[in-house]
Amino acid sequence: MANKKVCIVGASGKLGRYMVQHALDREYEVVGVCREKSVPKLDGFKGRMTIVSGSTNDRAVIEKAVAGCDGVLTVLVPWGMQHYATGTAQAVMDFARPDARLIFSCGWHISLDGKDVYSWQLKLFEKVFGWIGRATRMADIRDQVEACRRIFASDTRWTVVRGSDLKEGESQGLPVWSRHVGDPILASNLTHRIDFALFMVAALEDDSLIREAPAIVGCQTPSALNAAGSGR
Repeated sequence: MANKKVCIVGASGKLGRYMVQHALDREYEVVGVCREKSVPKLDGFKGRMTIVSGSTNDRAVIEKAVAGCDGVLTVLVPWGMQHYATGTAQAVMDFARPDARLIFSCGWHISLDGKDVYSWQLKLFEKVFGWIGRATRMADIRDQVEACRRIFASDTRWTVVRGSDLKEGESQGLPVWSRHVGDPILASNLTHRIDFALFMVAALEDDSLIREAPAIVGCQTPSALNAAGSGR
């Protein structure tokens, strides 16, 4: 996809800025979407990308940003109680080119086929975080679930990348993935954020990931190395 045009929705966040850098490293033309107050976070890329400021669930903003793009990378954030993630995902699907690659980010709590097996710790965290988010009206995980349901039901060329716990650190390389949480390869539950972004950008050119929801983990984590050693 060299010299192609890519839109990054949520470009000013930590994950978004890593995706911008990976995309520029591949010589993509980059359009970034972020809230106006967050535009200064992209100063390091001044002159190297186009910025469209506004809420990512603003349909007019998304329509402008994705015009002519070959791929759209979207950070699905369940902010507030106004169906932010759903609005963002729907706008991307409605306005992106029919043949565009659409890559969305979310956590392991999203399930494509209901066959994921979650630890009690993860289920407890989701329950507590979900309750706190709704009580404070700061976030609604159910909105992210609905956004992904719509993505899964669409006929677009989507991929939903499901991230493990994240940490900062130098790149370890492209993460490994499985279709289902609970697979031993994912047991370490840790990925460097820069590599989550790397997987998102790499997915643009990986047609084997079309209509897949890969759950990822760092390639140098013990569980990934064990799986590699066992010949998986």
